[in-house]
Amino acid sequence: MLAKVLSSAVLGIDAYLVDVEVDIAFGLPSFSTVGLPDVAVKESRDRVKAAIKNAGFDFPARRITVNLAPADIKKEGAAFDLPIAVGILGAMEVVRPDLLRRYAILGELSLDGGVRAIRGVLPMAVEAKAAGLEGVLVPEDNAPEAAVVEGIGVYGVRTLPQIVEFLNAPGAPAPTAIDLEAIFSAAARYDVDFTDVKGQQHAKRALEVAAAGGHNILLIGPPGSGKTMLAKCLPTILPNLSLEEAIATTKIHSVAGLLAPGAALVATRPFRSPHHTISDAGLVGGGNVPRPGEVSLAHHGVLFLDELPEFKRHVLEVLRQPLEDGRVVIVRAMGSVGYPAQFMLATAMNPCPCGFATDPAKECTCTPLQIQRYLARISGPLLDRIDIHIDVPPLRYREITTDDTGEPSAAIRDRVCRARAMQQERFRRARGVYCNAHMAPRHIKRHCELDGEAADLLETAMERLSLSARAYDRILKVARTIADLAGQDHIGAEHVAEAIQYRSLDRAPRR
Repeated sequence: MLAKVLSSAVLGIDAYLVDVEVDIAFGLPSFSTVGLPDVAVKESRDRVKAAIKNAGFDFPARRITVNLAPADIKKEGAAFDLPIAVGILGAMEVVRPDLLRRYAILGELSLDGGVRAIRGVLPMAVEAKAAGLEGVLVPEDNAPEAAVVEGIGVYGVRTLPQIVEFLNAPGAPAPTAIDLEAIFSAAARYDVDFTDVKGQQHAKRALEVAAAGGHNILLIGPPGSGKTMLAKCLPTILPNLSLEEAIATTKIHSVAGLLAPGAALVATRPFRSPHHTISDAGLVGGGNVPRPGEVSLAHHGVLFLDELPEFKRHVLEVLRQPLEDGRVVIVRAMGSVGYPAQFMLATAMNPCPCGFATDPAKECTCTPLQIQRYLARISGPLLDRIDIHIDVPPLRYREITTDDTGEPSAAIRDRVCRARAMQQERFRRARGVYCNAHMAPRHIKRHCELDGEAADLLETAMERLSLSARAYDRILKVARTIADLAGQDHIGAEHVAEAIQYRSLDRAPRR
């Protein structure tokens, strides 16, 4: 007796269909699984056997062989429990075998026959739709996530008997439906706002420029000046996630197992803030079985690295590729896996080891050599990818106690969205360029022309401030963004002057 059930598995953040073939033959009772299963898949035989018995069905005392095709890709996780159990029941003719090829079946089984949530349901539902299937049968907690995919029926199940009843009488329950607009309106809220930040108008302006142009930013200031608070507010002034961006972000969080039970979408810009003891695999992804790292979990959001010089140097260096390419490729013996990683990098650091080099009220105890070594922990190539360096001074008593809350994030976000709209129109024919920070030299030459006064100002700054050559393009990019915020096509001297202020760490090239 043979039964075939359709299921799915995830490779990277994309899914592929898996044929679960179950053969029940005469012979000594046994249960074997083939098709490159990992330990969790091999252990499914014990869960499946107990679940079938405890759900009230007979388990065949025969030779059972389960094949997971394609057999040349390693299968992992517990999502094959439910399709294997359904395949056994189908081979025993407990369910109608002709219906098993119309649905993709996914889920982990508990020993009492209950169905538990799994990872990666959203990309699996996308693949099932692309394959032309009628629907997917998923754990009830995963149903809202899968229902984001339009054009395919999503049925949430709680127990094994429930899925047997469905397959013997299809169409009885209604598919899960969600209201995307309601989800976005309910979930697209942040816990912080720029009105929570006292003072620091100069730093707020720098963050607005960074958000408008997609520029990476470095905040430099003494402890307690508000650097972390400012960085946490950065996602609140970025444009709201589009549905396409939300689905791409949700796929990564789903694969990583970070999506809350019953949640449908990641509707706000991610904000990831790893500790400085993180490994390179934790930051960009990796492991024996590749998993997405923090740079991918921050996709379409913000990656915040606090106390930047405290990160291990080799960990910071692995950021260079995702910052340049917007993607991470992890190569292992089993093959290569790619994860998207388009994010804004926000970083913060003290000006010196003790932290008080720029604090007028406290004396710095660091020697010039200590400060030089501290700053040198950040390599030139990494610093080259950070467009804005801004000093964050300590707050004064009057600034802390004032009732003036400043502009809310919503008002700043409106200006950012208008500037981004100008950039989208400007780069509509440029492949891979979505904001000013992505401009290549040819785009800078075309879109960042300076008049005589602005050019003279930049030349003077390069000579008198000893700005490095790498600062030139960064200043032009930031000046272009400042002009966009002002709604002007022309870059003026005032825009260049403001952009020059945002290069506080530039100096002669290091040895």
